[in-house]
Amino acid sequence: MKTTKEEILLTSLKLFAEGGFDAVSTGMIAEKIGITKGALYRHYKNKQEIFDSIVQRMFEKDAERAREDSVPEEEYAKDPEKFEKPGFREFCDYVVNQFDFWTEDEFASCFRKMITLEQYKSPEKMKLYQDVIGVGPVKYSADIFSEMIKNKQLNKAAKDMGAWRLSLEFFAPLKLLIELADGGEDHDKLKKDLKEITDGFAKRYSS
Repeated sequence: MKTTKEEILLTSLKLFAEGGFDAVSTGMIAEKIGITKGALYRHYKNKQEIFDSIVQRMFEKDAERAREDSVPEEEYAKDPEKFEKPGFREFCDYVVNQFDFWTEDEFASCFRKMITLEQYKSPEKMKLYQDVIGVGPVKYSADIFSEMIKNKQLNKAAKDMGAWRLSLEFFAPLKLLIELADGGEDHDKLKKDLKEITDGFAKRYSS
């Protein structure tokens, strides 16, 4: 059973994902849960603190996902040694698991939709969107591919392509198929398509 604090977080996230942060009041959140505003304020002092807690929880969940697939939890600058460890085929499988995570996990899916709505409202929210959904994953993949090129896990074609362009090619299908899933396309078929795309990617660039 969810605690009230967890219920406030998830309910708020769902409301933010539907209507945007500015359109939702603490009164609306409390009413949706069936508690008083006073009870809500015993857990979170204001709406911004709820938003900040949602972001923190998202980072925690993202780190948990990374641990499950044995890929680095932090960015390259914080823990470069871990970027030498993932195998190429395993990293290709990781992106397929990310598709499930961003479309099927309730918290992750709502977070993605919320921050997509919020990205143009301030530089801070644009940075958050880019870190989580935009350039952040591309840089992360590029750093892993760079280490794989150094360690000769990837072939000459990958080396000639370069880690950044390789990462763009790798990440683009995931983002597109997530958007297609949002539009109502069959999830299982899209996941199968992504698996075939990543299998082809692995065949082209494995050494």
